[in-house]
Amino acid sequence: MGYRRVVVKLGTSVLTSGSKKLDKAHMVELARQMASLMRSGVEVVLCTSGAIAAGREHLHYPVLPDTMANKQLLAAVGQSQLILAWSQLFSIYGLHVGQLLLTRADLQDRERYLNARDTLNALLAHNIIPIINENDAVATNEIKVGDNDNLSARAALLCDADLLILLTDQKGLFDADPRTHPDAQLIKQVVNIDDSLRLLAGGSVSGLGTGGMATKLEAADVARRAGIEVVIASGHHPDVIAKVAARESVGTHFSAIENPLESRKQWILAGPASQGKLVVDAGASVAVVANGRSLLSKGIVDVEGNFERGATLLIVNQTGKILAKGISRYCANDLTKISGKHSDDIESLLGYNYGDAVVHRNDMVVLDN
Repeated sequence: MGYRRVVVKLGTSVLTSGSKKLDKAHMVELARQMASLMRSGVEVVLCTSGAIAAGREHLHYPVLPDTMANKQLLAAVGQSQLILAWSQLFSIYGLHVGQLLLTRADLQDRERYLNARDTLNALLAHNIIPIINENDAVATNEIKVGDNDNLSARAALLCDADLLILLTDQKGLFDADPRTHPDAQLIKQVVNIDDSLRLLAGGSVSGLGTGGMATKLEAADVARRAGIEVVIASGHHPDVIAKVAARESVGTHFSAIENPLESRKQWILAGPASQGKLVVDAGASVAVVANGRSLLSKGIVDVEGNFERGATLLIVNQTGKILAKGISRYCANDLTKISGKHSDDIESLLGYNYGDAVVHRNDMVVLDN
């Protein structure tokens, strides 16, 4: 069965071909491939990097201090240039584009998340290619998604895609850094993302380290939990988008999890940033991970962070391993008072009760495989 809706993420290195400016010749080739997919009946969403690079090019490479304000200046100038370039290139193939600039705040608030999803679906329904980027002109570190790999994964969840293609300057994920290990082998298929794979992706340098392959692995993990297949491949591989969409063996393919998360849990995974941690004992770890149970106060051994009721928290074991992510029914101060106590004692300790579960299983995504 063919793919129905595909998100294509293009890194800056792909768009510039390693130079200091946008490589329009290569961009038109990528636009041709996406237009071809559209003509075949596959809907396409584009998540594009390159705004800051486009801004620098348009302003003739000014020498600016490396401050947040100057990065936002370049992004503000570059966004218009980038969307203009894509608009012109897709117009060659008779296609219109629509721009969505997002921040984490748009994904963190449930109503704004649903509004963004409606906009994406409306554009696709009218055969318009949505072009998504982080709103770098206004985003600060506190409200940024942080990188376009993770943004593209969240876009894939937003529009209910069935394939996410992450195009970069690497052929895919290798079992070692190919720049320093000539015998490094391409990992063609990944069924399970575990700690050894995360260490492999995050422990190397020169494009394969943090901000490179590590963020792509994070994005792949988010998408596959929602039932979305993911492929990491070279953006300069001939006809790469068409070949990946035709299920040819290109790059590294990540299998989707067979029982994907339902919509609300997808939002919990993709949207809100974690505001604290709950450290739990061995019994609670088994209950949450193996038995699919809610987290009760008795199993909590430590509370980290200062957060309000309704905050999104990470649930970790006593060695620091992340087990789950979920929405707390109690604030940090309350949890400090009831940690390790039986659920029956909550009301006598606090004077009120929001329920036996600190994090209900319906408000929780288990992350430990």
